[in-house]
Amino acid sequence: MDCLDGSPRQFSNFKKDDFEADWIKVAECRFGQVYQVKLKLWREKCALKSFDTTCANNFYRRIIDEAANIAAVKFKYIVSIYGLCSDATAMVMEYMSNGSLNNLLASHTLMWPKKFQMIHEASMGMNFLHSMQPPLLHLNLKMSNILLDDHLHVKISDFGLIHWEEGMNKKLFMEHLTARGNISYIPPETFTQCPDPPGTTFDVYSFGIVMWEILTQQKPYAGCSMTTVLLQVSHGKRPGMEMFPERKPHECDQMISIMKQCWDQDPKKRPQFLDTVRKTEALSEVLQIPGPIHCYGNGDNEKKSDYSCVVSPVCKISLPEIPDLPSADQHSKDGILAFLSKKDFSSFRQSVKREHIYTHFSGKKNLLHFTVASGDAESVEHVMSLGAEVNCTTARGYTPLVIAVLHRLHDIISLLLEHGADTTQGDEDQWTALHFAAQNGDDRTVRLLLDKGAVADAHEKSGWMPLHLACQNGHETVVRLLLSRLSGEAVGEREEARGRTPLHVASAYGHLNIAKLLLSHGADPNATDHSLATALHLSAEEGHNRVVRQLVKSGANTDSADDRGYTPLHMAALKGHTGICRQLLSNGGSQDSKTLQGWTPMHLAALKGHETTVVQLEHQGCCVNARGENGWTALHLACHQSEAEVVAKLLAAKADPNVTEDSEGWTPLHVACSNVSFPSVLHLISHHADVNAVNSGKVTPLHLAAQHGCAPIVKALLLNGADKTLLDSSGSTALKVAHRYEKLEIVQLLEKEC
Repeated sequence: MDCLDGSPRQFSNFKKDDFEADWIKVAECRFGQVYQVKLKLWREKCALKSFDTTCANNFYRRIIDEAANIAAVKFKYIVSIYGLCSDATAMVMEYMSNGSLNNLLASHTLMWPKKFQMIHEASMGMNFLHSMQPPLLHLNLKMSNILLDDHLHVKISDFGLIHWEEGMNKKLFMEHLTARGNISYIPPETFTQCPDPPGTTFDVYSFGIVMWEILTQQKPYAGCSMTTVLLQVSHGKRPGMEMFPERKPHECDQMISIMKQCWDQDPKKRPQFLDTVRKTEALSEVLQIPGPIHCYGNGDNEKKSDYSCVVSPVCKISLPEIPDLPSADQHSKDGILAFLSKKDFSSFRQSVKREHIYTHFSGKKNLLHFTVASGDAESVEHVMSLGAEVNCTTARGYTPLVIAVLHRLHDIISLLLEHGADTTQGDEDQWTALHFAAQNGDDRTVRLLLDKGAVADAHEKSGWMPLHLACQNGHETVVRLLLSRLSGEAVGEREEARGRTPLHVASAYGHLNIAKLLLSHGADPNATDHSLATALHLSAEEGHNRVVRQLVKSGANTDSADDRGYTPLHMAALKGHTGICRQLLSNGGSQDSKTLQGWTPMHLAALKGHETTVVQLEHQGCCVNARGENGWTALHLACHQSEAEVVAKLLAAKADPNVTEDSEGWTPLHVACSNVSFPSVLHLISHHADVNAVNSGKVTPLHLAAQHGCAPIVKALLLNGADKTLLDSSGSTALKVAHRYEKLEIVQLLEKEC
């Protein structure tokens, strides 16, 4: 919460003694280190970015010159700069608890709504910088300079530190950029003969690369040298589209279109950030991005971030690349492959010789791989008669049998099996032919493989069995086949990454008939994964009503808590699945069970703005005044999220409008004023909220409304008896606060009232 006075949000020159002695290094960069420090006076965590002057002395001197201007930039999606610490040759800035986007993308699998949200928020930050007069160029936009707060919202960092100066040598400028590891983000015109200095289109290009990284969670130009990258980019090459997963929402195609516009070879065709903001906002709204769970006043006892709305619920394993048959023109010099490409199988069989059998093509593919991919069984038989090794492998470990399975070539599969193809042989990820067939839902091939000795409970490197894959993809017939060959214990086998059983997977994806099958074969409805979540947790979270009903009927514990203390009811309330909440409560679910952070289902439904769920929970006996972490009630959370309809429903259900949270004594009205939620303020006032309530700093709702400059709220408070003469702990009236924050309309309003 913003302080009204004594805040480090004004530019300062700090001393080392201003910070507590316990400095925690949180990051290492090319020119220095980043520490988590705490200011003694305000007890506030900050980030201190120190610079190694032996290699960046001129750079730090430029920061000194620019620091005051940079610190003046204040925006929701921009990291705040508080000042300098000359003693440590460092810049003091807002502390971002979850580090950089670079690190998060490497360690967590993000769901599409969160990816879209991050892109939109980053575009908002960049649009703000470019909307300044003159535009403030970043010139250093990359994943490591997009930071994440407690709730995984992004903010742009390190803006305004790299400059293009009149008459500057382009080669020197390029050296500045490449020294910081920015090679992937530099637009082609920067290292060509174009004489123009970098402008806003430079940042737009960099943002296009950032979008690609967020959407694919991959590194651009991985393994390429700097020279290769420069050469490719100058010729119009960009990071590959093949890195996008096959399963993606329809809106992703529109996001990809925006991305491609941003990195257009012609700078004039790149969009302005204002246009990008509008488009990404629309796409984000379509995917209904979930909001954060806020933790307030934790002091030093911060909880681990909750990634439940960010990370994909189950491991998704996609099909590998299929070694396609080469085109004729690609191999015109090689008549053998050209015959296959043109489907001239008669000429192929007449021309192929024994020496061709042992030739290695790209990717260590053998002639047998290409012959299988062609789909002609007679040619496959002929190549094997010449001595081809039936179990030969490509560079990625694919056998001819795997190629045949991927193409669903049943006659060739039978032929390869008759010639001794190994059904147990895995690729580089230990996927067997049975894994591929199970994921494809190819029950005919599954039966063939099982009859020829395929191991039904084979585990690939992440511990997934073919049964996991069939359950994930909803292939009921394949599940039946596999269950007929598996022991009762195997039905409960857990994959390694998350420890989920086939029942977890089927439940998460809502495959009711498969869940019934597994349960009838002895699957434990109360088995837990590594995070102690049951299948009921996953189906409740994903909104699969019928699966929830089946699991409850089969004895699933409705009050089982995961490692964060979330029950299935918490998950359903968080996602607004009202019908599932009704089911769980009707079957013994605890009404007011609390997570480790102290949140009840009512808290979570209010937090997310699920008014129908809030009403249902209250109707079935859930307490509207339960206190969560630091004494926050559902009403506090609804006010913080500006969920006015939820505020109204809670007040109608007798929520206390004057309850105070524990850490700073804020009432819901304080929170609503701080978050500028005028409708919520009106609802609270109409239910007799105390307009003159003071928190621990003697701050009233009027002080907060004045600070945030909301004239309608100020008027509403004054009309309902707000006392404008009250002083906060710093001795300030609401009028003085309005002056301090330069809210001229509020100043005039309060002076008029005087």
